[in-house]
Amino acid sequence: MDVRITKDMLVSDVIALDKNLAGVFFAHGLHCLGCVMAHHESLEQACQVHGIETDKLVRDLNTYLEKSDI
Repeated sequence: MDVRITKDMLVSDVIALDKNLAGVFFAHGLHCLGCVMAHHESLEQACQVHGIETDKLVRDLNTYLEKSDI
């Protein structure tokens, strides 16, 4: 399965792909994966709110997926 994460995906949808992606979010300083907004915010919106570089997070999430068996 060839899955690519994009900045317009909802945070909750990304986590649903693989729960272990939480570690990538945590490494970037995004710790509120279980909050209500995770179901309504895109990666880009969450990054803007938390001052995180969107492209770097998306790259690291995709790198993780490429190394996993998803």
